Amino acid sequence: MRSELPGFRVFLVDEQEVVRRGVAKVLEGDTALEVVGEAGSVSEALRRAPAVRPDVAVVAMRFPDGSGAHLCERLLALFPGLRLLVLSDSMANGLVQAAMRAGASGYLGKHVSGAVLLAAVRSVASGNTVVDGEAAALSGQRADAHGDRLALLACRERAVLRLIGEGLPNREIAERLGLSPKTVKNYVSNLLAKLGLDNRTHAAILATQLRGGPRDGESAA
Repeated sequence: MRSELPGFRVFLVDEQEVVRRGVAKVLEGDTALEVVGEAGSVSEALRRAPAVRPDVAVVAMRFPDGSGAHLCERLLALFPGLRLLVLSDSMANGLVQAAMRAGASGYLGKHVSGAVLLAAVRSVASGNTVVDGEAAALSGQRADAHGDRLALLACRERAVLRLIGEGLPNREIAERLGLSPKTVKNYVSNLLAKLGLDNRTHAAILATQLRGGPRDGESAA
């Protein structure tokens, strides 16, 4: 039975070949997802990804040395519309936030089942944000504090939030930031999910409340 989703090209990154093979095995049963490449290091990923132009990257690099976050940032610089799902051995709050600030659309522990991983990849590919239940609880501890809510957002998402607060529609935000309307729509969905907001109006209210703080997104424009 064919999936209702359009086809998405998936790129896998992990130091361990056995992990990459395992993820590929999980994804191969879904006709909407095609694994088009893989890499075992940051340099290898940056060299191979441009040739296959993925829609989604499943990044399972270890985070303590910062390589995972660095790779997310580098891949997004190459492909601004890329969706990133991080797999990690650690659910530490700082690592969850580092992944989200680097532009990840999802964060899962490697303990999850194949079914959960597949559902997460499908969801991220469709433009949603997915965070492992344990990681969501940890990151939520910081997000509940008014002054720390922006810590979960990538720089582009902060810029989009600020412009939402100025009352701009997606098309004008796209023009202002040099992005496509579709990419802006994805950023809006991401920031709403990360901040626990129900709709764009709530985002505009929050942006207005935070307007007095530093404009983190300006440097990203």
